[in-house]
Amino acid sequence: MSGQSTNHILMIKPAIFYKNAQTTESNHYQVESESEDIKIITIKAIKEFNDFKGKLESNGIQITSFEGSKECPDHIFPNWFTTFEDKTMQIFSMLAPNRRTEKTPDMISELCKTYELTKDYSSYENANVFLEGTSSMVFDRVNKIIYSGLSPRTNRDLLISWCEDNEYELVIVETESHTGAPIYHTDVFMFVGTDVIGVCYEVIKPEYRDFIKEKVSKYHAVLEISKEQILDFCGNALEAKDKEGNLYLIMSSRAFAALNEKQLKILNGFYKKIIHSDLPTIEKYGGGSARCMLSELF
Repeated sequence: MSGQSTNHILMIKPAIFYKNAQTTESNHYQVESESEDIKIITIKAIKEFNDFKGKLESNGIQITSFEGSKECPDHIFPNWFTTFEDKTMQIFSMLAPNRRTEKTPDMISELCKTYELTKDYSSYENANVFLEGTSSMVFDRVNKIIYSGLSPRTNRDLLISWCEDNEYELVIVETESHTGAPIYHTDVFMFVGTDVIGVCYEVIKPEYRDFIKEKVSKYHAVLEISKEQILDFCGNALEAKDKEGNLYLIMSSRAFAALNEKQLKILNGFYKKIIHSDLPTIEKYGGGSARCMLSELF
């Protein structure tokens, strides 16, 4: 049986970092670069990246790091592929043109030294059909369930097809962010761990709430997250484990600080430690947080 989490994670060190104008239409969590120089933003982002990577490694989590490209301001968010325990991998279709170029031949070649590439959905980009990997789909790997919120980056038909092809049960919801638009990625409002799921019901449209409440509570304890906490990236978390199998939950320091005492008590019952790192520049200009920076290597 598949495990939910892994000890090995891929991170991509940014060569450049700034607000990606090509992603702002669907990502309402990004902030304008204001008058701050791109070089300064990049230096800050690299420091945040290095500090985060160091914290994960110091807690026994294995990190493989690739060097990003100067043509790709979002290279720091490696959600364009996913791997599986049978040592296969799949590549996905991305909405923003400059995110499509993140799938560099060198990176794919390096990954293919370990994983067999069984499916590449990149051709769907030509038809404007998108499914952005582990950001569009939040995996319950043990029970083979995909949780997904529809958005311009998550196409219903391709999602259904993916789940049929890979024999996953699909749980689809529609969402509404603080702007009224759909939340761009599912991993903004939801994470799945071995024994606990974090989810914000308030951003899920009312007609889906009873359905998803029933689904998430079937196999897991539930950590309810408020819509205000979503703005602090509390849903953007990832479970990982050390070599001894101890479980950790990873999030940003901003997200950690936004959790209340009751929530922390729930999480501390399931995890050896909540690993958090300060990511203000990455969150501000990238509109993504800790989980977005991590790609699991099974």
